[in-house]
Amino acid sequence: MKYVILIHSNPDPWGHPTSRYTAEAKAVPEEQHQEMAKRFEALMAEITASGEFVSAEALGDPASSTLYGWSPEGHLATDGPYAETKEQLAGFFIIDCATRARAEEIAAVFAQPGGTVELRPAMSPGGDHE
Repeated sequence: MKYVILIHSNPDPWGHPTSRYTAEAKAVPEEQHQEMAKRFEALMAEITASGEFVSAEALGDPASSTLYGWSPEGHLATDGPYAETKEQLAGFFIIDCATRARAEEIAAVFAQPGGTVELRPAMSPGGDHE
């Protein structure tokens, strides 16, 4: 089953990896950043070799987004960001795992200072979800 790992963060300035640009991350010692990077690189090698890695993208600054809404009068475009919250969607990974437990194991490694990671099943058109 495919899952999406959504990375919510509020880097300042907006940049990637977000784990280097949040206030919480800036307080983490360099040695810890290096250890986290090694763990992440090992995970990426593992899920690439196993075929569980499908795709990933970092997203640009939410201030550069355009939002499109619908109304009976027509479509309306407004400048972003959409969310009225501190954290914004910073990027995503799509993984394909045999079980939710495995997807949860992978998603846990994505946790980072100053960010939140969300794991959600992906749905195919007309498909069921958990």
